[in-house]
Amino acid sequence: MSQQTLFKLDEPETNFSNVNVRDFIVKPVAVQQVKNFIEQWHYSKNVNGLNISNVFGLFYKNQLLGAIIYGSLSMANTWQKYGNNENEVIELKRLCCVDNTKKNTESFFIGKTIKFLKKFTKYKIIVSYADPFYKHSGTIYKATNFKHKGYTAKSKVILYNDKIYHDKAIRSVDNNKNYKPFTYEIKQALKEGKAKYIDKPPKHIYCYEIQRKEESKTDKAKIIKQLNLL
Repeated sequence: MSQQTLFKLDEPETNFSNVNVRDFIVKPVAVQQVKNFIEQWHYSKNVNGLNISNVFGLFYKNQLLGAIIYGSLSMANTWQKYGNNENEVIELKRLCCVDNTKKNTESFFIGKTIKFLKKFTKYKIIVSYADPFYKHSGTIYKATNFKHKGYTAKSKVILYNDKIYHDKAIRSVDNNKNYKPFTYEIKQALKEGKAKYIDKPPKHIYCYEIQRKEESKTDKAKIIKQLNLL
């Protein structure tokens, strides 16, 4: 019998479509805890090159059923379209759940993470994109009160080893401004024809404005409890 890990769900033993979303637990996690999960369940199949700020897991009885990653916007100065300060804007970069959950699971998950960001960060705007390349139109964002803000420009991505990478992967550098090892790898793969560029249509842009009010310590404790963090 194969040993199951806490953070990868290969053969679910439970039909989670019968589980009420209120029985799920949402909590902050390290990206290492959801990396394998995202590579399995998210259409991008990777977390490489992401600027990561906040990561959350969706759990049921200690079994990982979903993952969300937030981080700074990928393109330099794009934040200026949405906020007055770069530190006010964050992007919802990855969202995925196992297939056999209730229809409202993702909206519940997003809602819980927004509550956390509202109470424990200074972010004011959440930006996310729905990609028609993967037949996404943004239904889940509409369900969680995101507003449609137009479209991005057309773009290119890189197909390498059956995974899709943003074209900025060939420009990714470390803290010393040196190319990362993977950058050299993918550049070489493009040169040798082992990787190729693919044209993509414009993405839908969605934004959520985080509105706050002054709250007492009692209110904050209540929110923490609602977030299942106590």
